[in-house]
Amino acid sequence: MLRRVVSCGLCLARLNSSPSNSLNKTLPYYAFCTLTSTQMNPTKKLTFSHIFQKCSNVKALNPGKQAHAQMFVTGFEPTIYVSTCLLQLYGKSSNMDYAFKVFGRTPQRDVISWNTMIFGYSGIGNMGFAQSLFDSMPERDVVFWNSLLSCYLNNGANRKSVEIFVKMRSLKIPHDYATFVVVLKACSGIEDYGLGLQVHCLAIHMGFENNVVTGSALVDMYQNNDRFIEGLKLFNDMLKVGMGVSQSTYASVFRSCAGLSAFKVGTQLHGLALKSDFGYDSIVGTVTLDIMPNVTECLMPGKQDQGLKALEVFRSLQKSYLGIDEISLSGALIASHEQNEEIEETLSLFISMLRSTMEPDNFPYGSVVKTCASQQALNYGMEIHGRIIKSGMGLTGLLSVPLLILLDICANMATVELGKQIHAQVLKLQLHSDVYIASTLVDMYSKCGNMQDSRLMFEKAPKRDYVTWSAMICAYAYHGLAEEAIQLFEEMQLLNVKPNHTIFISVLGACAHLGYVDRGLHYFQKMQSQYGLDPHMEHYSCMVDLLGRSGQVNEALKLIESLPFEADDVIWRTLLGNRRMQGNVEVAEKAINFLLQLDPQDSSAYVLLSNVYANAGMWGEVAKIISIMKNSKLKKEPGCSWIEVRDEVQKFLVGDKAHPRAEEIYEHTHLLVDEMKWVGYVPDIDFMLDEEVEEQDPYEGLKITVCSVR
Repeated sequence: MLRRVVSCGLCLARLNSSPSNSLNKTLPYYAFCTLTSTQMNPTKKLTFSHIFQKCSNVKALNPGKQAHAQMFVTGFEPTIYVSTCLLQLYGKSSNMDYAFKVFGRTPQRDVISWNTMIFGYSGIGNMGFAQSLFDSMPERDVVFWNSLLSCYLNNGANRKSVEIFVKMRSLKIPHDYATFVVVLKACSGIEDYGLGLQVHCLAIHMGFENNVVTGSALVDMYQNNDRFIEGLKLFNDMLKVGMGVSQSTYASVFRSCAGLSAFKVGTQLHGLALKSDFGYDSIVGTVTLDIMPNVTECLMPGKQDQGLKALEVFRSLQKSYLGIDEISLSGALIASHEQNEEIEETLSLFISMLRSTMEPDNFPYGSVVKTCASQQALNYGMEIHGRIIKSGMGLTGLLSVPLLILLDICANMATVELGKQIHAQVLKLQLHSDVYIASTLVDMYSKCGNMQDSRLMFEKAPKRDYVTWSAMICAYAYHGLAEEAIQLFEEMQLLNVKPNHTIFISVLGACAHLGYVDRGLHYFQKMQSQYGLDPHMEHYSCMVDLLGRSGQVNEALKLIESLPFEADDVIWRTLLGNRRMQGNVEVAEKAINFLLQLDPQDSSAYVLLSNVYANAGMWGEVAKIISIMKNSKLKKEPGCSWIEVRDEVQKFLVGDKAHPRAEEIYEHTHLLVDEMKWVGYVPDIDFMLDEEVEEQDPYEGLKITVCSVR
């Protein structure tokens, strides 16, 4: 008889190694209901503990309840260990009513029992009850305090988690590594760099910095607060002292490289990860792909070698990762090609994905649909649409992804009527509460020139985070409503919404537009000191524009020369394009030299220099520039605009006479020129040679007249 009981116990012990789909076959009611109380006494504790553990692991509540009922039938009094296993079963299955009854009938409670109950109520979002249980505990050591910290963190209550940590400090509760890991994650969640820095100092003071887990949490905290350089420095220090590095640490530093567009550093770190046996880890491998969308500049003229290196690295990732989610990896590669406007590579990789056993999810589908839209590949796009429907995904599967893409296209093409139709579809699908949809609607209406509806979308947004505020502030700045943009920014700060890099670009641009030099400098300094945001190239470009507009050209040049990174062409163009550059030929020539080093075939650089010479009255130099451009066959790229008329987009180029209604269009243009002259506008020909004025087509007068509006 004992042999039968032991055999049954061993059979049930194998549950821990059996697959979940075989649970119902291994655990029928009759497997243990035939055993009497006396028969099961020798192994009953082991038997029930294995059953409850297996049911808990696979969240099989009903078989677990059957085992619980049989325990009552046999009259077995559970030990602390068995009761704890039963608590974990109900806790992991979110059945806290049963768990509370078991907990109430358990005379002796150990650390695991209390933690199971606290985490169980936390798992269903009932932090009030979890806190009550914590408060009712007779003794609370650092393990229980860490559990409470983690519960608040897991429920998104990052600030409350920090408050609990402060309370621990006031009660002089000792800390361990786990304490600092949780608090640093909370600092990342609330994006409070100052607080995170204080916690880092405390960790150093208490000797907890030289630990892999704490070090990883610190790197992650810096990365989440956009302090990418500090994160990389800390990672370097960890390597110098011989500290071990985890997969999450590598993931954080790769994200920092992506944030800094530091492709070269990223590839070096990838090599280090390979040497450390983390290169083929699925998490590290996928995060490595984050660098790809941020190295678009590698594919610019003169940097093709870096671009090819990028593709080589990531294609090797695709071949090498065996345990990685292939769909996620392929989707990331497809998105990378799409963002770099590599149409053939995007479609080719997607077709390869379809030919394999992989079934694409909404991420690669979204990238390919966007590619088809940008190339006006209607037929191919319709085939993709058909496959989406055939896969059973449809709109319910893709949800907001295609709508976001379509709204973005409408915004860029200023097709407001189509945008309204898509907005109606958003309402029909009840997606208007999505913060990204709401923000994109704000952006779409503003770019279509409908600021009233743009503001209405902002006011009606059910939830306004920094994304929504950013969309509205950028909309005002985009339309030259600088005062409104600054006012909204001040309102946002009063509501304690932390601005991001994009918002500061709009605000600094607004200050430049209004000539608010002091306020612009104040915001620029506040961006770093108060919000811990390192300025990017775009922010420095705004400051150059701000200083240039106020006539402080030399100060703008000094700012460019003091940049922590190499200035790009946008900054130099910003300086050159400023009207206050008048007469400052020396600075202009210096800027042009840098521009031509970046791209010797840049026609716009010659045009900008020509304008500076013309403004200074150096007509001989202007003639030389024109001669160089003619001999080099360089032409200024013609301006382009378009409007939507009767569901068709009409495109116009400067001097274009190929349009089917060109004669009629120029006739109306001539009337507009006459009206503008009548109200007092005159052509601005300061930048033109005499022979150019004589050769000027009268129908192109509108272009000259518009240039005179300052």
